[in-house]
Amino acid sequence: MATQSPFSWAAQALPDLAAQMAKQFSTSFHPPEWVIDETVNRLVLFLNHVLISEPEAMARLARQKNQRIALVWERFELQLTPTPAGLLERGRFDGFDLRLTVTEESASTLVSALARGDKPKVRIEGDVQLAAEVNWLIDHVRWDAEEDLSRLIGDAPAHTLTQAARQAASALRSFLAKRPGTELRTGGAA
Repeated sequence: MATQSPFSWAAQALPDLAAQMAKQFSTSFHPPEWVIDETVNRLVLFLNHVLISEPEAMARLARQKNQRIALVWERFELQLTPTPAGLLERGRFDGFDLRLTVTEESASTLVSALARGDKPKVRIEGDVQLAAEVNWLIDHVRWDAEEDLSRLIGDAPAHTLTQAARQAASALRSFLAKRPGTELRTGGAA
């Protein structure tokens, strides 16, 4: 005679409860305003750090000085303005010269696309020339993490660490691609 565990109700209820809690958390969680503000400040500093290493990118941005660029994804909006020096500064403005709205609603799908090196789907509104310059920046400007790391610890250790990180990222992508139900793929568009 088979007896039923007194905790069998928990085995049935926990997956449903976990799914409901995750959905509720993702729709109701809003970080404090100061966390968002400081994160955006760090993002702009990082973008400028990357731009400084590319003189052509800075020259292209300098030609677009004082243009108003709005980057939008769901309820998050980042307003940027190119400076005469060819860098970016945060803007707080009404209206825009160029508005780029990421149309992907799922954060996991967006991260998967970015991890593959794909561009997310974007709705473009505004100045065509400015949009072409932003597209050029996205296509041609890359962060050289190994170069930055070599300034801190030297060339050989930096090369070794970045090579190990690439292998770990490749192994993780391969592992995730083999799991059923995951959206991350190692090739082109999924």
